[in-house]
Amino acid sequence: MADSLSDTDPDIPEIPKQATRVETGAAVIAGYLPKLGNEAGVYRMIAADGEALYVGKAHNLRKRVTTYSRPDRLPIRLQRMVAETVTMEFVTCASEVEALLLENNLIKQLMPRYNVLLRDDKTFPDILIRHDHDFPQIEKHRGARKIQGDYFGPFASAGAVNRTLNVLQRAFLLRNCSDSIFRNRSRPCLQYQIKRCSAPCVGYISKEDYAATVDQAKAFLAGRSQEVKDALANGMQAASEALDFEQAASLRDRLRAMAHVQSSQDVNVEGLGDADIIALEQRGGQTCIQVFFYRAGRNNGNRAYFPSHDKQMEPDRVLAGFLGQFYENRPPPKLVLVNMEPAERDLLQEALCVKAERRVALSKPARGPRRKAVEMAADNAREAMERRLAESSSQQKLLNGLADLAGLDGTPARVEVYDNSHIQGRQAVGAMVVAGPEGFAKNSYRKFNIRGDLLTDAQKADAPGLAETPAPALEGDPGREAPSGGDDYAMTQEVIHRRFARALKEDPDRTSGIWPDLVILDGGKGQLSAAQAALAELGLEDDVPVMAVAKGPEREAGRERIILPGQPEPVLLPPRDPVLYFIQRLRDEAHRFAIGSHRKRRAKDQARSPLDEIPGIGGKRKKALLLYFGSAKAVSRASVADLERVDGISKTVAQKIHGFFHPNG
Repeated sequence: MADSLSDTDPDIPEIPKQATRVETGAAVIAGYLPKLGNEAGVYRMIAADGEALYVGKAHNLRKRVTTYSRPDRLPIRLQRMVAETVTMEFVTCASEVEALLLENNLIKQLMPRYNVLLRDDKTFPDILIRHDHDFPQIEKHRGARKIQGDYFGPFASAGAVNRTLNVLQRAFLLRNCSDSIFRNRSRPCLQYQIKRCSAPCVGYISKEDYAATVDQAKAFLAGRSQEVKDALANGMQAASEALDFEQAASLRDRLRAMAHVQSSQDVNVEGLGDADIIALEQRGGQTCIQVFFYRAGRNNGNRAYFPSHDKQMEPDRVLAGFLGQFYENRPPPKLVLVNMEPAERDLLQEALCVKAERRVALSKPARGPRRKAVEMAADNAREAMERRLAESSSQQKLLNGLADLAGLDGTPARVEVYDNSHIQGRQAVGAMVVAGPEGFAKNSYRKFNIRGDLLTDAQKADAPGLAETPAPALEGDPGREAPSGGDDYAMTQEVIHRRFARALKEDPDRTSGIWPDLVILDGGKGQLSAAQAALAELGLEDDVPVMAVAKGPEREAGRERIILPGQPEPVLLPPRDPVLYFIQRLRDEAHRFAIGSHRKRRAKDQARSPLDEIPGIGGKRKKALLLYFGSAKAVSRASVADLERVDGISKTVAQKIHGFFHPNG
């Protein structure tokens, strides 16, 4: 497989005292050359903070690394990378294909800033027909294909799967209920009443007949729709001739449902089979890559990607980097069509074949229906890029307006918005959402489970006196009433302290981009004062700009008051000011995220059992107790002798359980 050379130290040549950073980096790189051979492998360039700058693969490690030791021959972006390099790591591989696969894996893990980065790495949903039951279930599936069954997909979105499943149920009457519900049915459910299930749970269809409909559904999803339609049409004709008009009408409805699912596929390409169509559009240093999924000749939807990369990087290298990462954790189809040749196409195609363990063709079609399909994907990429550029321009203007309002020196690259959600202090959650030039950065959202006191013991040791800081007064803050069952100001103080204490610990030099240019609080003067108190205790009162957004009189939307530090009166923006709408959108997103996080925590707490709090009672013992007694309340009333009768409960454990519910004997 691969051998690591990461422990080797470079033989760094003597560096002149007046050497530039680029020359210093080149000297560091040159120091590794004597220890490198001519094998294929992967190299990593690492910055002073230990973060990976770049991950690359090479057919010949020594030759490739040599190019970086001569910075005068490199483009500007690579000279910047060399200047930041303080060390390197190497892994030798058996072949260049193996090196390419390892490179893509490391890029996904390390996210080096000089590589092409595919940040949207969500899995795509499939349709699954399970094999683990006499009456197979059809369902939506996302993630690893570990369940035994037939998978059909991927689909571009959950909505596309849900629409297809809805029609498939009407066409083939397959069950979608769980096995536990199936076992406990005594009469047909609503799905049978609306003609979307054949009710196998109560014996309305035999095992053999149900298996036949499952085979038809599989044939349809595999692209053999015509033979299924012919079989249903013949059955409808036979039922009609036998005067069984009810059965004939049922088969007619199923045929109509099949026609609907086929017509709902936007654009079908005859003879295409299983294929991904990928088109790249690049403008102004930004790239949009549009991916269309075709399975069994049907269009399963599309998705646009905007990979991160250096603005000077050539489109063919961006496409090659995207393809490697896109298929790193998902199987490629038999055919991948592109609108331009990616860099190192043959090597990339070989790597896809190794990944899929079968033949994969990677090509740019020159004519015919396949070329038209690629052109359609390219048109979609072009339109998506235009929308993106328009949105970016609008977002930039709004951020500039926000900067003017808050008195910032420049356009904020990261804005953090905070809100709390609780019910009279219970299940309290603080939420942070992040926005920037590209809109909301949802992978940077954070939630804080309020601990009930301002600080942990460790924080109290680091910042003595903060726990005794009184909650800010309510005077002059009609925009937000004091919560009756929880101190909203103390919650804000805790959230802000925890967030920035961690930032100080993880990134004291502020080089990783996790520090905000502006903090916005959903609240009034009280929340603003609480946040300022937390920042002051951390010595950040002059480093982090803060503002608050309070609801106006009678909590009317559009009359929000912007509260800025040091200003005696709040700022009232005109009702139709675009910056006001922008602030409302930021506040509403924080509110949505906070409420959603609170509801999840509340649902989790409501589902908890008192048995979960007993030391030594795990899942098996808990299940045994509930099966024997029926409820946690019944367990609490049981005697030690009764508890001992449960399988897996010894006398010692029974006494522990009894003592938990009866601490006074």
